[in-house]
Amino acid sequence: MEHLDETDKTILRILQQDAKVTTKELAGRLGLTISPVYERIKRLESLGYIRQYVAVLNKDLLSQPITTFCQVSMRYHDKAFIEKFEEEIQKLEEVQECYHMAGEVDFLLKINIGSLPEYHDFVRNKLSKIENIGTLNSTFVLKEIKHTTGYHIA
Repeated sequence: MEHLDETDKTILRILQQDAKVTTKELAGRLGLTISPVYERIKRLESLGYIRQYVAVLNKDLLSQPITTFCQVSMRYHDKAFIEKFEEEIQKLEEVQECYHMAGEVDFLLKINIGSLPEYHDFVRNKLSKIENIGTLNSTFVLKEIKHTTGYHIA
């Protein structure tokens, strides 16, 4: 892993907040010319620090105001069952995030959906159809206190 200097870190911090910032604007904020800033960004991309540029959408305006965390425990834990579950989860567009966990539950899913009946339909007709699921435990977000897409860069 290549060492990042303070300029690299500042570029990453700024891009996390606004990926649409132009190289010219970045250069002005950093007190550099455009060319070295452009080269730094390309290097950060090629090294994998910057994986992609995305737009963060408003879930309420998209009629998906309900955030659900679903804990999934598997009946059997052999490699083939785990891999099959991971493969099937990739196909479910409702699942925004999925984590393989250590502890009491095997997987934690984050799902944004329009209504409780819609969630019920999702669980009943899609999620529960995946082979080897033992238990599902769903919790619903009452109020979002903090939501960030950025990482702390020390």
